[in-house]
Amino acid sequence: MQYQHVVLEIKEGVGHLTLNRADSANSINLELAKDLMYAVLDCEKSPDVRSILITAAGKMFCAGGDLKSFSRQGDNLPSYIRETTRYLHNAIISMTRISVPVIAAVHGNAAGAGFSLICGCDLVLSADSARFTMAYTHAGLSPDGGSTYFLPRLIGYRRALELALTNRVLTAQEALEWGIVTSVVPDEDLFEEAKKVAAQLATGATRALGTAKRLLHRTYSESLESQLENESLMIAEMASTIDANEGINSFLEKRKPTFKGK
Repeated sequence: MQYQHVVLEIKEGVGHLTLNRADSANSINLELAKDLMYAVLDCEKSPDVRSILITAAGKMFCAGGDLKSFSRQGDNLPSYIRETTRYLHNAIISMTRISVPVIAAVHGNAAGAGFSLICGCDLVLSADSARFTMAYTHAGLSPDGGSTYFLPRLIGYRRALELALTNRVLTAQEALEWGIVTSVVPDEDLFEEAKKVAAQLATGATRALGTAKRLLHRTYSESLESQLENESLMIAEMASTIDANEGINSFLEKRKPTFKGK
């Protein structure tokens, strides 16, 4: 499928998904939100995708919502935002539920919906010079993109509320210390390091990785007893896979496993 504002390339098991509105700081309008949703769905349908790497063209990861496009809507703005967030939120739901790891590589700024987007990823690599801010209330808007769901789980209620109310700008190191990003690397190494991580995960036991994701997302909605039952059912299911057989045998034979994602 061809997209207007997203580039999707599938290479060696990795779905390279690039936000491609560099002339607008990759800000999210209706078309980009729609492209993002369909690109993630295309990754989900493809048997060749075993990890997803989200990057962005230009000097900035994502400046958030496209306020210029918002200003052109006039009285139609509420309906326009409703439609845009519907596509954006479906993309984020798919990213969360998909059975492969989703990695983001952030350079420049991740603001507003761009900040929310990375909160929904599984791993986030940040350039040392990157900056992070919610920015919504600065424009008289409330958060979207799942940030009010993910942030309290990542950093706690008080810190999440501080970011939402004050629009505090976090450095990459602060974002790392708070648990928003996974690692910080020198600017010039960002994309190569992110590609290495995505490639490494793409050679992993994909079904087991996806099951680990699902179990962890259930943590806040399950009791201890029900979560333990979920774990018991899932590990028994994984034990019947080709990758489990390969993983166990390779360990006993003291060799590197070759996983098939099956």
